[in-house]
Amino acid sequence: MEEIQSQSDNYRSSSSSASSPASRVPSSNFFYLRKPGSLRQPISFEDSPEWDDTTDIDVRVEEGGDSINAATTPASPSLSKLNSGSLPSPHLPEGAVIPRKIAGASVAWKDLTVTIKGKRKYSDKVIKSSTGYALPGTLTVIMGPAKSGKSTLLRAIAGRLHPSARMYGEVFVNGAKSHMPYGSYGYVDRETTLIGSLTVREFLYYSALLQLPGFFCQKKSVVEDAIHAMSLGEHANKLIGGHCYMKGLPSGERRLVSIARELVMRPRILFLDEPLYHLDSVSALLMMVTLRRLASTGCTLIITIYQSSTEVFGLFDRICLLSNGNTLFFGETLACLQHFSNAGFPCPIMQSPSDHFLRAINTDFDRIIAMCKNWQDDNGDFSSVNMDTAVAIRTLEATYKSSTDAASVETMVLKLTEKEGPALKSKGKASNATRVAVLTWRSLLVVSREWKYYWLHLILYMLLTLCIGTSFSGLGHSLSSVGARVAAIFVFVSFCSLLSIARVPALMKEIKIYACEESNQHSSTFVFLLAQLLSSIPFLFLISITSSLVFYFLVGLEDQFSLLMYFVLNFFVTLLLNEGIMLVVATLWQEVFWSVLTLLCVHVVMMLSAGYFRIRSTLPGPVWMYPMSYIAFHTYSIQGLLENEYLGTSFAVGQVRSISGFQALQGAYNISPDVNAKWKNLLVLFLMAISYRILVFILLFLLVGRKISLLKSFKCSNRDTTDTS
Repeated sequence: MEEIQSQSDNYRSSSSSASSPASRVPSSNFFYLRKPGSLRQPISFEDSPEWDDTTDIDVRVEEGGDSINAATTPASPSLSKLNSGSLPSPHLPEGAVIPRKIAGASVAWKDLTVTIKGKRKYSDKVIKSSTGYALPGTLTVIMGPAKSGKSTLLRAIAGRLHPSARMYGEVFVNGAKSHMPYGSYGYVDRETTLIGSLTVREFLYYSALLQLPGFFCQKKSVVEDAIHAMSLGEHANKLIGGHCYMKGLPSGERRLVSIARELVMRPRILFLDEPLYHLDSVSALLMMVTLRRLASTGCTLIITIYQSSTEVFGLFDRICLLSNGNTLFFGETLACLQHFSNAGFPCPIMQSPSDHFLRAINTDFDRIIAMCKNWQDDNGDFSSVNMDTAVAIRTLEATYKSSTDAASVETMVLKLTEKEGPALKSKGKASNATRVAVLTWRSLLVVSREWKYYWLHLILYMLLTLCIGTSFSGLGHSLSSVGARVAAIFVFVSFCSLLSIARVPALMKEIKIYACEESNQHSSTFVFLLAQLLSSIPFLFLISITSSLVFYFLVGLEDQFSLLMYFVLNFFVTLLLNEGIMLVVATLWQEVFWSVLTLLCVHVVMMLSAGYFRIRSTLPGPVWMYPMSYIAFHTYSIQGLLENEYLGTSFAVGQVRSISGFQALQGAYNISPDVNAKWKNLLVLFLMAISYRILVFILLFLLVGRKISLLKSFKCSNRDTTDTS
């Protein structure tokens, strides 16, 4: 304790010198103290003024209502004086849309502890006995340095912890220990995937179609409400990712679009993980003002923030300060400053409160202390930098546990949980048939606009087949042209399959969008795969028919319409099968570089075992003959195309003797003499395409969909755990 007291005294002296009258500037240069629901005039926190503790907090749960009304009664005259002067509400311009009121819900958590094995070096406890609450119409912020447990606490409250995590404690929603049903809450991750080729209005409209049941006209009004709530009216008709030389939306507006996607359900509780991540000061302030306005409509907002400016800090209602999983403070923003002052670490007048908080509790500053320990500048020593963060954390934690702030939080949580309020009701979902239709149409719209992944891909196919066709043109129909025709068909199938790897980034993006929508229960594995298949069929058929026509007539294959149609159908099924392989590899790796590298290796091995470089019957048995030559789709595709071309034909040998097309191919490629062999090979290709899609379904269900189902059971098991404890 003597060490803690000495450290506190040293820091208090340095802070007092920093806030001397000579160094003060007008208070308008600092942040704004805001009372919930109103704009406040600028004030300063000079020398950390003393405030009395707040008194009783009155909580009333209305019978039959949708929200819990909470009123705080300040007992301190000085605090009342600070909150006495407010600016008038800003004038609404003509045509402005009044935000729709939302019936929020109270959220309270008590003694919440989360353990994740191997997450921390010295302990598995990521969150340690956290207690707090969030009220309707308020903005509650979870703040702390990196790896302090902010996101874990947010996920624990929302019921979205990883299945490997274990949660102890209780979470109450409107006073009841129950999970939040579908549609009653929204959750936005720190990094979400948007569809850049859609406008903001289109993206939100398709999201509404995926989430909400009912008629289309009703969903348009919901989309417009979400656009106005997030101040996206100016960007509603702009492409999210831009087009050609047009820039897309800035990162701040993209984050607003991610939030607006959850608002189409009109959730009563909204969880946001790092909404200010990678935003500049202007975008961060715009984001927080928008969220502040959203909270004023009645929605309960709980967000995580690493650091904020002084203006942004003044928009918070309550702060939960974390460090290494420990709760160092929970309460109103003004009381947090007083808490640091009581602990011996007052905020200097020239420093942002959030910077001061993180400076005191971030252990990474110890490295700076070691670097600056024996270094001084012209202004003197670094007494303000030499504060020991470990001592500060222990002091703040001990001060908070023994303070009236902690007691007030316990009292508030007790009042919020002693009587159950109205239960949150689940909102209806769109049917699976509707979701398949919406996703298919959305994907077709994306295909028509994504020139880089689709139309450029089509042009490359045309150029490749043009090069192959002109290289093997003028072969004729003699017996000597058989080997060259086999080479032409092999090169056509193999190189076109290799070129299709260029679509891996587009498929990876589709998987990420699916994972994002699946996590919020907007889609399912079966719906995604069926819609992806239906939307890819027109594009693949367009590639197959254009490429086949160019190759077929340049090389001079058999001039029969039925044979041409089989050639197109065979190549189309080959492309469909190849896309299934790409989906399997992309699902396993979920990274473009390793997916492309793996697919290149797979295609090279399949080309070696396809029977062109060495006849299939003469391949070594253990590996290349079994199983490689049987799982290589090149083998069945090339066999079917050669059987389509040569079965039923004959070649003259001299003037008397002739041989069949099957006999002519025996020395170049193995095919079957059966007339229906080409249809058998086509059937094998089709069954392989279905098999790969089924494998993708299993992988997606295990890697993505199973996490969602485990999260649901995880909530139930955690409720059982808390009940027994």
